[in-house]
Amino acid sequence: MSTSVQAGVRGGLPARVGVLGGGRMGAGIAHAFLINGADVVVVERDDASAQAARERVESSAAKSIERGAGNGNLDEIVSRLTVSVDYAAFGDRQLVVEAVPEDWSLKVAALRGVEQRLLPGTVLASNTSSLSVSGLAGELERPEDFLGLHFFNPVPASTLIEVVIGKQTRPELMERARSWVQGLGKTAVVVNDAPGFASSRLGVAIALEAMRMVEEGVASAEDIDNAMVLGYKHPTGPLRTTDIVGLDVRLGIAEYLNQTLGERFAPPQILRDKVARGELGRKTGKGFFDWK
Repeated sequence: MSTSVQAGVRGGLPARVGVLGGGRMGAGIAHAFLINGADVVVVERDDASAQAARERVESSAAKSIERGAGNGNLDEIVSRLTVSVDYAAFGDRQLVVEAVPEDWSLKVAALRGVEQRLLPGTVLASNTSSLSVSGLAGELERPEDFLGLHFFNPVPASTLIEVVIGKQTRPELMERARSWVQGLGKTAVVVNDAPGFASSRLGVAIALEAMRMVEEGVASAEDIDNAMVLGYKHPTGPLRTTDIVGLDVRLGIAEYLNQTLGERFAPPQILRDKVARGELGRKTGKGFFDWK
């Protein structure tokens, strides 16, 4: 690995981090690295999206400072944030995390474009929640420098990051990734690449069964969620979690798991109908619950 890539690592974190995509997840990932001392570049597709990404990250950072979280004051933190529309901005990064929507073709195109701009030895990671890390790595020129870093929504409040090791991932990256997660004040769960990994596979399985129960009239969405929260101590029920994640996102994951793991992950009709009506959860104001 080149000295330029190694230099500047502090507190277990890479000092220079890039994030591709500044939506809710990408902004949250950028926020997590920023408030823990890293210099962060966020790249978006156009100027308007880049400005919106900046506003998301700065707003999130301000809330963290108000809660007493993070290192330094707000002005110092946001001074370490750069937004751009050019992949060339990733040229001096030590770690770049891709956080574009969960679409295979889109991710492959994005990862290939980013990889061409990176220094040798720079680690490229995907925030995919279900797609094959080994499969994505197979589309790259340096698959050994690629792994999955699955952050959870909302990133600032979540304490978990799933580290997904692909078949081609260099073995030493597992421990490096663990140290990054620790540097963010979160806990790493390390899994070998498999459809849905650990978290999405289990989370979607529970959520799909909860949806079938609503569909069959077994109980209301609220009562089903309360059963899991009060009976099993889940912090949030499976249907409310689905609303937070996004019904469209859950549908995409379920369809992928259905293709790879079989009929037990077949999306119920109630999920397809809600997505078709635009009832995508919290982001649209309505899903299994009313968020307006």
